[in-house]
Amino acid sequence: MRQLPEADRDAIRIAQDPKFARWLEQITATGGCAHPVHLSGSTTTHDTATGEILHHYDTRTEPGERLLVRCRNRRSTVCAPCSRLHAGDTYHLIRAGLLGGKNVPTTVRDRPRLFATLTAPSFGPVHRAGERCRPRRDGGECDHGRPLGCGAVHDSTDPLVGQPLCTDCYNYPAHVLWHTHAGKLWDRFVIGVRRQLASAVGLTQSHFSSHARLSFARIAEYQKRAAVHIHAVVRLDGPAGPNDEPPAWGSAARLADAVHASARRVLVRTPYSPAVGELALRWGAQIDARPLHADGPSPDDDAVAAYVAKYVTKGASETGAGTDHRLTTWNDIDAAPVSDHTRNLMRTCWHLGGLPEYQPLRLRAWAHTLGYRGHILTKSRAYSTTYAALRADRAEYIGFDNATDTATDAHWRYAGSGHTQGAALIAAGIATDLNTNRKIAREELTPRRRAPGGAST
Repeated sequence: MRQLPEADRDAIRIAQDPKFARWLEQITATGGCAHPVHLSGSTTTHDTATGEILHHYDTRTEPGERLLVRCRNRRSTVCAPCSRLHAGDTYHLIRAGLLGGKNVPTTVRDRPRLFATLTAPSFGPVHRAGERCRPRRDGGECDHGRPLGCGAVHDSTDPLVGQPLCTDCYNYPAHVLWHTHAGKLWDRFVIGVRRQLASAVGLTQSHFSSHARLSFARIAEYQKRAAVHIHAVVRLDGPAGPNDEPPAWGSAARLADAVHASARRVLVRTPYSPAVGELALRWGAQIDARPLHADGPSPDDDAVAAYVAKYVTKGASETGAGTDHRLTTWNDIDAAPVSDHTRNLMRTCWHLGGLPEYQPLRLRAWAHTLGYRGHILTKSRAYSTTYAALRADRAEYIGFDNATDTATDAHWRYAGSGHTQGAALIAAGIATDLNTNRKIAREELTPRRRAPGGAST
């Protein structure tokens, strides 16, 4: 008789457990999380006035004496169920800053708002999709004997797209160091926008905060050439934030002018290195700042929120620009399932990270993201709500909130994570069913949207 696979045998064992029904409830409550966290402990809720115990929960009554909770990983390659939840939270976080809701007034939709894109500069010619790649009448070769042009027409799925025409000509150190300083470039860009706005209306920079407030939410996205570019929603409010009307001089056109002027002027210098020298880092020449209109043409607010939510869950491995786990040795780079171009960027991180002048940059720790060490999504404090507030609202909705006159004593400890093979099989089935039901409900209730670039989502 043919023996069942180990995963199937394990799934049967779990299904025969007397507490299987409760275990199934836990898995369903986590949305079929692929790597749940196992907790052991108890909570006791009591009335602060009388001391009466209102509720007591202890994991000793649970299957395996453990409670399973979501891992909350945003990367779809790590945990698809949790990434979908994170994408939903991101959608509402971005949308609230555009249309109001979640304690943000609906008047924000009439404020000056932009959807801005800032790109990385060129570090060397790469293959492009669409029309003829890089046609050259005179042909010619670089100093390394490789063609300076390419007359092919690449499909967007062609693995050559984004790869350098000559890896020896490509400026890998500049690419890596630009990634490392992208956060500083963004910070100086925001300061520059405020300065440009103040200068345009005759204010000193120190007085700008008394007249207006700049709020934003931005997301980092890897391009085909493995370089990060930034998408940002930028909004101009009054000095008190979203509850305050902007000054009369505030307009989307003036805000767009400030974005373009600041992006062109921002400059960050790298630490001097005998091997690399001192590099002057800037944003790329391609800068876009499109006004968002409450009732105007594409891109509309919902499409922008959906676009940001889509990309916030993508891991580095899913975009082909790195891995979703840290690299600890040179051999890890050789074994990584990435393109030669991405591997060269990882090796450059590792090499530069070993130089004493670059030690503070911790390049080896961020070799898996090609030197980029910022968060995928960041926002200013006054832009909208927070992930923590959204999670608290969800907990209150399903009845996990406590009354104001109660207190809870909690004692928890970490007891492990992940699934056995059979449990993973069952959890994956639950996650698939939940996602299918969610898609059916959304298709029945929601009209098709248009993405910022014009494609339907």
